[in-house]
Amino acid sequence: MNHLFEQHLKGDRTIWVVALLLGVTSLLAVYSASSWMGWRHDGGTFRILVKHGLMLAAGGGIMYAASKLRFTVYSKLSQLLLGVTVALLVLTLLVGSNVNGASRWLAIPGLGITFQTSDLARVVILVYLARVLGRHRETPWTFREVILQLILPVGAVCGFILPANFSTAALLFATCMVLMFIGHVPMRHLLSIIGIAAGAFALLLLLAKANPELLPRLQTWESRLSNHGGEDRDANYQVNKAKIAIVHGGFLPNGPGTGTSRNFMPHPESDMIYAFIIEEYGSVIGGLGLLLLYLILLSRAVRIANRCEKEFGALAAVGLALGLVMQALVNMAVGVNLLPVTGQPLPLVSMGGTSMWFTCLSIGIILSVSRSVYDAPPSDAPKPRTTEAPRHATA
Repeated sequence: MNHLFEQHLKGDRTIWVVALLLGVTSLLAVYSASSWMGWRHDGGTFRILVKHGLMLAAGGGIMYAASKLRFTVYSKLSQLLLGVTVALLVLTLLVGSNVNGASRWLAIPGLGITFQTSDLARVVILVYLARVLGRHRETPWTFREVILQLILPVGAVCGFILPANFSTAALLFATCMVLMFIGHVPMRHLLSIIGIAAGAFALLLLLAKANPELLPRLQTWESRLSNHGGEDRDANYQVNKAKIAIVHGGFLPNGPGTGTSRNFMPHPESDMIYAFIIEEYGSVIGGLGLLLLYLILLSRAVRIANRCEKEFGALAAVGLALGLVMQALVNMAVGVNLLPVTGQPLPLVSMGGTSMWFTCLSIGIILSVSRSVYDAPPSDAPKPRTTEAPRHATA
């Protein structure tokens, strides 16, 4: 095992183990939860196992490749990728695949593959912010710089995600705000950003009330908020079935393949996979154990950040880990009825192709940063953390 890590899986070993455990959990849970789909479509489940296994293997390859690159490469590419991402988000709104009034998917011509551009945006905007914040570590922010380098990029990304996916836009905005706070953006500027965002959102809601076609998903958002915790069984059908699954799970594991909620709970392989895992593996191992894995990921990222010499690397590791953990917490909160249904997948566990790949990319970047910390030559003496560029550089 030590030889494997020393020769190939370099960087933070704990993160590699966490990723492996999440992947194994995903393979077992998705295969069990989605077996009903196999019997309904072609009478078998082996195809689902193979397909999901291949998606996980491809994700592992992406994680490995991303970890092999020097993390400074991502800083250099972040500005270009931000422009490409914004363009793809606009293109998704205009010509993306529309499901239930939400245009979230964009098809790759000739490959027959669709992906959610918001998944790409999650990674790119956090890496971009890490670059910008790292360059301003030793210098004060002016309000003009806040507008040009923080408000406009974050506003554009979250704003173009918002019409089709409110939960992703809100979650990403919250993650960006926390990263800015960690990056020492003054509180007065953070409050200004929140105020501007709240005002823009309120204006958008007023316009949508006058012209419903502007936000086709507005009625869905309102119904989910109003029905959360209510007595309407039809409106809360998915959550009620998740509660039943959790109750059946109990404290101790029942074993893989024993879950019955897959027969009546909507989306047990994706949105509600946390409740399904608890049903099969119990609240202790399935519930708390899974939560612990994500918290370990975040704690290791914080440890890496504290030891990283470059501001960009430190902020990128924390920001990407924070984004994954916050997404996981939202998915779990929905599964136990603490939040309204959002449609957020459980990172590296829920069934999904390109979404899982971008999660693996995020973890790969964190591992790339960890390589600079743990795999540096022994002769290298620890140095104080430095910024990547002088004050006059543009971000």
